[in-house]
Amino acid sequence: MHKPPPRQRVLLLSTVHSMTDPRIAGKIALSLEEYYEVYTIAVAAPKEYFKPPGMDKNGVAFKHHFSQLPYFQHLIWRLLWVHPMVFIKFLWIRPHIVHIFVAELLPLAFVFRWLGAEIVYEVQENLYKKLPLKTYNRGWLFENVFRYFDHRARRLFKFVFTEDAYLNEYQNLQQPYAIVHNFATSQWLSQPVPVPDLQRPTFFYAGVISFERAFDTLLSAMVIVKQHYPNLVLHLFGHLRIPQQTLNEREDYRQVNENLIFHGYVPQQLAFLHARKALAGIALLKPVGDYTDSYPTKLFDYMALGLPVITSDLPLLKAVVEPNQCGFCVSPYDAEALAAAMLACIEYPKKWQSMGENGRNAIKTTYNWENEAKKLVELYQK
Repeated sequence: MHKPPPRQRVLLLSTVHSMTDPRIAGKIALSLEEYYEVYTIAVAAPKEYFKPPGMDKNGVAFKHHFSQLPYFQHLIWRLLWVHPMVFIKFLWIRPHIVHIFVAELLPLAFVFRWLGAEIVYEVQENLYKKLPLKTYNRGWLFENVFRYFDHRARRLFKFVFTEDAYLNEYQNLQQPYAIVHNFATSQWLSQPVPVPDLQRPTFFYAGVISFERAFDTLLSAMVIVKQHYPNLVLHLFGHLRIPQQTLNEREDYRQVNENLIFHGYVPQQLAFLHARKALAGIALLKPVGDYTDSYPTKLFDYMALGLPVITSDLPLLKAVVEPNQCGFCVSPYDAEALAAAMLACIEYPKKWQSMGENGRNAIKTTYNWENEAKKLVELYQK
């Protein structure tokens, strides 16, 4: 018998994302493994959280190669210490395709291309809108280097975009591209339907915790809801991007501090265990930077879990929530409207249940990763 030809090697590469990142490890890597030999290089995750995927739906063991990097918050240290490590790992793997997830890797990607690799550049945020909002890792040199290599990449690299609106910026592409939304995987549809504890009203939040994501509005809304339900609980999963001193100085934070449970960054499968007793999932964005053009990825995870969603009244999000009747859209600046939505979840459980069912149905038919993965594989194979 003839041996099958060796599969092409694909390297998924990030110096910022964790090895447990849901999109890279939980979606892209698993979708590509059927066709390629997949390697992932990303930031080290705590040992108790990082577990390589086991079996696929047919009981076949995944053959996935992992290599972990140290994390430095400041870009200059990543350039000096981490990027040389990445280059050495590249020479060892010698991948046919390198899929990068952060713009800082663009200069290195051109070296990889010169050494024979094809490059797929994934744009997960519009940095042309985001850079002015950043408080670190920016400056004249960084910004101009990014612009130079980003525009060169448009001629030579394949592109993956996570949002449709990013094409408004990237109009002069000369290579194939695909829009691959970060929708929910169908695995969450098999989770038990949430059974909330109405004696202790519980809400769920997953994602970066910042004022740009309306945490200030959420605190004020919690104060209002607590007046009616003193034992209110909010589980928060994600990195806290607000100085603790800033929070301590806020009167609303001091009033509801005991009702907030900060878990930090935790892999999805562990965080979502807490969603089983929640009344709703909260995913608010203020209209700053590229947020008006972006889906909060947890919106679709909440829907897949059977949770009603409470999200911003931005047109992009209303177009998902309102036709599917799966939650509430409120102003990210209006604490009273947010509190009213939270109170409605507590006081009208039948309506809550139907919203959760509607959200799951929308994931089954439209907003699922399986549909998006087909576009990703097709781009790779062009």
